[in-house]
Formats: sequence, structure tokens, C-alpha cells
Amino acid sequence: MVRDFSQSNSIINQFVAEIRNVEIQTDRLRFRRNLERIGEMMAYEISKILDYEMFEVETPLGMAQVDLPVEIPILGTIMRAGLPMHQGFLNVFDTAENAFISAYRRHHKDGSFDINVEYVSCPPLDGKILILIDPMLATGASIVATLKHLEEFGEPKQIYIAAAIAAVDGIEYVKRRLPNVKIWVGAVDEELTAKSYIVPGLGDAGDLAFGEKSND
Repeated sequence: MVRDFSQSNSIINQFVAEIRNVEIQTDRLRFRRNLERIGEMMAYEISKILDYEMFEVETPLGMAQVDLPVEIPILGTIMRAGLPMHQGFLNVFDTAENAFISAYRRHHKDGSFDINVEYVSCPPLDGKILILIDPMLATGASIVATLKHLEEFGEPKQIYIAAAIAAVDGIEYVKRRLPNVKIWVGAVDEELTAKSYIVPGLGDAGDLAFGEKSND
């Protein structure tokens, strides 16, 4: 299943447009906040399909009945670019447990690359709902490699992938490798460059959020 928010009218379209806009995206604070707001909106939408149960809440004047989520998802994020969007999810699922993964492309002289995972911190995943957050789903290789590393922490009962922008090729790659995963994305772009960057995309989300990094 792929939920593409750009296929319907919502305020998410404005936030996606602003993170793409070369004039607006130079404001790092606004760029981070827009990613955060996309995360908040996606978290709200995902909350609608969770399992709920009736609970009683005591008020100063009596008892109120309300449907509450049976469980809160575990939030996993690929650093560093995923951190602002992760915060948006955490603003909604504010009692969630969290996982953090350092995964990046290691390029070779022939132009190819592999995914290097250096750091993983994760709670037990058996039988849990996992939301894996990465603002840019380009080739899908980082997502697949990350989930491979998370296998040692258990088998989630459901995995959601949340991205601000995704490429068609990346979505198809993830669907082939992980057919039971559900993908939520702000917009889908058709093209990847020879270096596997999304076009039109938005550039490097990590650099735009936190400043340029050294490639040394």
C-alpha cells in the first residue's frame, strides 16, 4: 500500500511545496519546521488506522468514555535528515519509544554506492508497530538496509515507512523487497539522476536542515 498525499488536497501540499522552494528552503528553521509539520500530519493520518479500545476517564464531575489507541507505534528514524520529521511524529505520539539509525551512502570511484550502517539504537520490536522515518526515499536502499539491521531487535507486526518525497523507483524497490510494508509519502517524483538523487526533489534534506557536511 502506498498513500501519496499529493493525490488529494490537504495542507501537507503547502509544506511540501515550501521544502522544495529554493527561496524558502534557505531558511533552515522554516525548513526543519516544515518537515516537522509533515511528520505531524502523517502521524495524525496513521493514528486513524490503529486499533482502538474503549476506556473510562475520570473527570472532576464524573466518568467519560473515550476510544484510545491500544498501542503507540515505535518511531524509527534514519539520521540525520530524519530528525525534524521524527520530532513531528513524536509531537503526536508523545509517549512513543524510539529507534535511531545512522545510515549513509558510501560512494565508489565507478559511481556506484553501498549503504553503510554505523549505529543502531532500538527497543524490542516483536509484535510492535514500527514507523520508519526518512524524508527522502530515493533508491529505497537505505530503508531496506536499515530494516535488515533492525531484524535483530525482533519482528514488528506492521511496518510503516514515512517520507516527505519519494521516487517511483525507490517505492517499487521497497515494495519488491518488503511487500508487506505500507508507505506514506508527501509527494512522488518520477526521476532519479545518475547519482540516484530525486528530481525535482528538493536537494539534500540533511544539509538544508542542519548545514553542509564535510565529505572528507
